[in-house]
Amino acid sequence: MLQFFEWFWKAIGLYEKLGIQREIVVDGVTMEVSFQGFLNWLHGDLLDKGESVSAALAFCAGILICTIIPYLLGSLNAAIIVSKYKYHDDIRKYGSGNAGLTNMGRVFGKQGALLTLFGDILKQFLSVLIGIIACGELGAYFAGVFCMLGHIAPVYYHFRGGKGVLTAATMILMIDWQVFLIAAAIFALTVLITRYVSLGSILGGFALPGIVYISATMRGTFPSMPSLCFSLFIGMLLIFMHRSNIRRLFEGRENKLSFKKKEK
Repeated sequence: MLQFFEWFWKAIGLYEKLGIQREIVVDGVTMEVSFQGFLNWLHGDLLDKGESVSAALAFCAGILICTIIPYLLGSLNAAIIVSKYKYHDDIRKYGSGNAGLTNMGRVFGKQGALLTLFGDILKQFLSVLIGIIACGELGAYFAGVFCMLGHIAPVYYHFRGGKGVLTAATMILMIDWQVFLIAAAIFALTVLITRYVSLGSILGGFALPGIVYISATMRGTFPSMPSLCFSLFIGMLLIFMHRSNIRRLFEGRENKLSFKKKEK
């Protein structure tokens, strides 16, 4: 899916319309403003050409765009916004105290959960698009992760947000739909069998790096370094964010899946 977005932007001339320079020509050598282009610069392929610094600066500026804007978008926590303006309350006061989809469903019912679902998918969708436009694959991963971090620690809400599962899933779907389908299947089967949403999220995060590696090798390629590094980070972050759930699972106190509205 990442390749589709790249092709689409070039097909409609979006880079030119926005004035985004994805390739820099240095004395007849075309250098892509991308992760690989930056590696080439570090390796010294164009080190003897002073203009190559422009490519590195353009890349670094792109990475800044892929981190700051997505973090601010991610900080717009849909669960907090919906609970405040629709229900005139704060979701973090109830249930598990988590400002996320599952807790919204438990506390405010299906309508609250659907509004949260739409809002969290939208902000990650926009974030990854910004990343793809600015820096390609690496930009997509940076943007997706920083949107996820904004969701977890929103600057607008005293750094108390959700656990980042939905934002992580949206990012994976946009970058590699095959990896998403496998991870989603693990999540769905776990929840279907155990009715523990948290356990499905934990197992999905744990399996993510392996899924990325196996999926790439099955297609006859080796996974890119960004995909391996970021999948490992995302998986570890998801497990860390569910540490209280892990404790409750061992103690037998974890809530099972239910979208029936609870009494507050």
